[in-house]
Parts: sequence; structure tokens; C-alpha cells
Amino acid sequence: MLIAGFPSGATDTNCYVVAPAAGEQCIVIDPGIGITGQLDEVIAEHRLHPVAVLLTHGHFDHTFSVLPVCEARDVPAYIHPGDRDQLSDPWSAVRLPKGTPLFGTLTFAEPDDVRELGDDSTVTLAGLDFSVRHAPGHSRGSVVFGLSGAEESVLFSGDVLFAGSIGRVDLPGGSMAEMERSLRDVILPLDDATVVRPGHGPATTIARERVTNPYLLDL
Repeated sequence: MLIAGFPSGATDTNCYVVAPAAGEQCIVIDPGIGITGQLDEVIAEHRLHPVAVLLTHGHFDHTFSVLPVCEARDVPAYIHPGDRDQLSDPWSAVRLPKGTPLFGTLTFAEPDDVRELGDDSTVTLAGLDFSVRHAPGHSRGSVVFGLSGAEESVLFSGDVLFAGSIGRVDLPGGSMAEMERSLRDVILPLDDATVVRPGHGPATTIARERVTNPYLLDL
């Protein structure tokens, strides 16, 4: 399995490209602000063919480049229905009037083909089976994507779980009570060997977070 990740220079949001191997179809996870050049380089380097975009949630630092990525390759974007409205109105998540330039000059538009992710479901794309677990708390529609390969199990945790921390819960749609339920019911039952690839910051493992992350220790 091929996983290439790189951060947005604007917000340090991690974008991931996932494929069975070089030269195959691939999935793009969370294309944030200003990542299209880096994404094109990764796709060219590994001779990949994107077939879809997966979004862990609707905040614009994770979704900003979804339109150019989808339009350039005529592929759909997948998002949980709890955050579906943020693709048409990302300003609501940060309490800004609709149409306000984001980051001073940037504007936003959603792709034509947007599909909804089901709770506790599996979506098969590029020959890979991604488990979808609804994990609200950071936002109403936050999800985590699980993927098992020959060598390791991976969790794309979005802004639910970071190395040593969790996503903020003080934005519209956030809830500490829901975050704690997601951590208890979705994150803590995972196998210790699971590699966590978060929406911000370095990769970690469930084993490491179980014994060092204060939010998991409290549970």
C-alpha cells in the first residue's frame, strides 16, 4: 500500500494520497489550502490516477481545494451528511458572513458531484476498502477512515485525534461531550498497532496515544 502525506503551507493541514501501489488508482484525503501543486507532484511521481476525494470533515482548511482537485480529474467528493452544508457554506464553521474572502483573498466553491458517507459503513474505492466511522465532537460530521493493508492498519483521524491531543470543540457544531464519546467508542477500541495519520501534525499509534494522550487517559 502506498500512502503519501504532506501538509498545506497555509494551515499545516495534512493531505494524503492513498493507493494500492504505484501506477494504480488512488484516493485523495482532505485537500486543503494551496496543495494542488504538491498533489500534482505526488501523483506524477508515483504515476497515480485519482478516482475520488474523501473528506474527514467539512472545515475549509481540509476542503478548500476539493473543487480544483475534483474538476481537474472529473471525480466525486465524499463527506458525511452532518457536514454536507459546509461545502456550500464553509463560513458558518468559523462564524463569518457567507462570501467573506477566506485567508484575505481566497474564495471557495463546491464540486458538482458530492456523495454522502454512511455511518459505520465501508466505501470501496481504488481497490481499497475504507471503513467509515462517524466520530462527532470536532464537528457534527467528523469521520475517521480505517484501512487495513498487508503490513499495517491505518486510521486517517482527521481532527478527532492528534499526537498528544485532540481537535478543538469550540467551533459551531463542536461538542466536548460528543468528542469524549467518539474517543471512547471509536478510538479506544482500536488495535494498539494501528498507525494514526491525523489531520495535523505527525503520525502516531493507538498504543502511544493510549498511554500518553491526556484526553484518552482521562477516559
